[in-house]
Amino acid sequence: MKKAINFVLFAASMSVGFSTVANANELDKLLQQVKNDRISQAKLDSKREAEFTSARADKQALLNKAKAELKAQQDRNKRLTKEYADNEITLAQKSVELDNAQGTLGEMFGVSRAAAANAYGQIATSIVSAEFPGRGEVLNQIANAKEIPKLEQLEELWIALQTEMTQSGQISQFSVEVTNLDGSKSTETVTRIGTFNLVSENGYLNYNDEVGQVQPLAKQPAGYISATASSFFDETSGYSPLYVDPSRGAILALETRKKTLMEFYHEGAEVGYGITILLVIGMLIALERMVVLGAVSAKMKSQEKNLNQPNENNPLGRLLKVYHENKDADAETLELKLDEAILRETPKVDRGINLIKMFAAIAPLMGLLGTVIGMIMTFQTITLFGTGDPKIMAGNISLALVTTALGLIAALPLILVHSIVAGRSKSVLHKLDEQSAGLIAAIAEKESN
Repeated sequence: MKKAINFVLFAASMSVGFSTVANANELDKLLQQVKNDRISQAKLDSKREAEFTSARADKQALLNKAKAELKAQQDRNKRLTKEYADNEITLAQKSVELDNAQGTLGEMFGVSRAAAANAYGQIATSIVSAEFPGRGEVLNQIANAKEIPKLEQLEELWIALQTEMTQSGQISQFSVEVTNLDGSKSTETVTRIGTFNLVSENGYLNYNDEVGQVQPLAKQPAGYISATASSFFDETSGYSPLYVDPSRGAILALETRKKTLMEFYHEGAEVGYGITILLVIGMLIALERMVVLGAVSAKMKSQEKNLNQPNENNPLGRLLKVYHENKDADAETLELKLDEAILRETPKVDRGINLIKMFAAIAPLMGLLGTVIGMIMTFQTITLFGTGDPKIMAGNISLALVTTALGLIAALPLILVHSIVAGRSKSVLHKLDEQSAGLIAAIAEKESN
């Protein structure tokens, strides 16, 4: 038993010994690792310190370089400031020397510049430049020159003024490139009337001095003005009337902005179109009545030459037929028969005449209706937009005035043709009454005998 106990104690002591030895080995490894890490960290710190020291040296070098450049620029600034001051003094001295050297030439310099500037403003916008382009370049150089003009330049100024003066009294025809309104270009023959107008076979042209191009007007003036331009262009000799614009295009521009009769007509809108329809229908009815009544009158005149052989193609012939059919009746019965025949002819003769009269009365009333509508629209526009811009109300006022004018224009010819047609109708009916009265008188005379 005692030996067993001793063996257990021995085994336990051996176990503790082995455990202690194992722990000691691990501590040695840990210690060695700590030493190695400290050495690595020291190397890393040394490397970082070396890099920082190197970067610090570079930054110091850059700073020193920047300071050197700053000092150089400061020195350059002082030098340039001194040079600028010296140049200002020299420039002032040279200006005095130039003025003394020019003497009276300075006045000529100012006069030539002023003359060139005035001439450039006149010549650059002149239609003569359409025929002789490039005349304004030399004048512009003289007007903007800083030195005394040369003799050649003064001669060019003189020639430009003399050319403008001479061409202002001449009529010239030349070929030039015309830029159309759609951007296309074509070469046309153009006639220039002094410094007033350019005309072609299509009417008046305009010279655009900003781009140096000849262009047609956006809208030709009134027909009676454009017609003279076309006829003048076609003339080869003799005299031909022509409207010219002494204001160099200002009056012509105003004429192109004027409305034509057709534009005024369309401002009447639906009311104006309705009045036109009444006028057309009334005139067609009047034309038909004139033709018919003219033919009837001619046939009745032919019938008057042969009263014993009535022809039914005219009212008088039909009246005579009634007479011949009832000539054996008494005067009173014959009168009734003839009156009946005249009453049958009256609607045919008067057909459509009252309609013309009605149209003549309706047309001005429709014009008055358009006036009322236009004024209502005008007041509505004033309510919405105020009276600040008269152009906003112009369209409605045009409707009010144009419809009134159209109504009167339609009524006047309708009244005239109604009077003519009514007169012819009454003439036909009067002739029938006259013949009827004569026939009745003849029968009554026979009965009395």
